[in-house]
Amino acid sequence: MYTLISYLGRKTIGILREMGSILILLSQAFVWAMLPPYRFKGIIKQMEFVGVKSIFVVVLTGIFAGGVLALQSHHGFRLFGAETLVGSTVALAMTRELGPVLTALMVNGRAGSAMAAELGTMRVTEQIDALYVMATNPVKYLIVPRVIAGIVMLPVLTIVADFLGILGGYFVGVILLKINSGMFVANIVEMVELEDIFHGLTKSIFFGLILTHIGCYKGFYTEGGAEGVGKSTTQAVVLSSVLILVSDYFLTSIMF
Repeated sequence: MYTLISYLGRKTIGILREMGSILILLSQAFVWAMLPPYRFKGIIKQMEFVGVKSIFVVVLTGIFAGGVLALQSHHGFRLFGAETLVGSTVALAMTRELGPVLTALMVNGRAGSAMAAELGTMRVTEQIDALYVMATNPVKYLIVPRVIAGIVMLPVLTIVADFLGILGGYFVGVILLKINSGMFVANIVEMVELEDIFHGLTKSIFFGLILTHIGCYKGFYTEGGAEGVGKSTTQAVVLSSVLILVSDYFLTSIMF
């Protein structure tokens, strides 16, 4: 019994310590983001890495997510003779939930893991220590551009995923399942409001912050050489994915 209590206590203290470290690093990133000099070149480079290089995976995810959603919802609505509601269902699901969440998870797997691996490699090869020696703050130089890029580019990628998801749903619903195209589009226009789109984009801002900051945090505090880099990368992807899903619930409960 004592061993169990001791184990749970150590785990709890470890979780609280890590939460504190994450928040401290986040506060440092926000402070340094507001202080000059502003490294616009580094920010643009990271925006290209997070945004432009993730377009392909986001396009595929959006199209097939919208297509399978139309296919599944058509099967249910057909039982009630309400096939024309497939369009609004796909549009609402993509703009409110699937667009921002799936985009964040895909970008996390591609860009978040790469950030953890890159910063982890810099840590174990003492490149981050070299920045301190050169009087360069590594938080401002390495973390701030990545966090800003995530916050800016995730909403842009979410818009792409939303549009292509609805387009994929239209192709499956109208072309393959023969739903009336006029009713399909009319229900989207009637049911989807700008508020739904803005709520999804608001979520994507938080998701971009989470995946970039956690990736940077895990990489920044990597220990243990090459093996440690692998562990940090895995932990970054898992922790970011869990936090994205958990925060999605709380954001949804607040906004709706």
